[in-house]
Amino acid sequence: MTNNKFTVGIRVDGARHSVTVMAEDALVAALKVKLEQPAASINFVRRCNRRGDLRHPHDAIAVAVQPQ
Repeated sequence: MTNNKFTVGIRVDGARHSVTVMAEDALVAALKVKLEQPAASINFVRRCNRRGDLRHPHDAIAVAVQPQ
């Protein structure tokens, strides 16, 4: 099983953020973020797109999720 990078869009206290996590699939990525940020609303989960993420960077917040 290979690990992939996912970008998870969340809303915390009315502010939009994105978090990049290593996960096996999109559901696991969303659950990892929800575990670290229980008050967050998950807006989207997608595979990281290197070109698009460099052109249109997101404001990111730190999430201490370690890949397994």
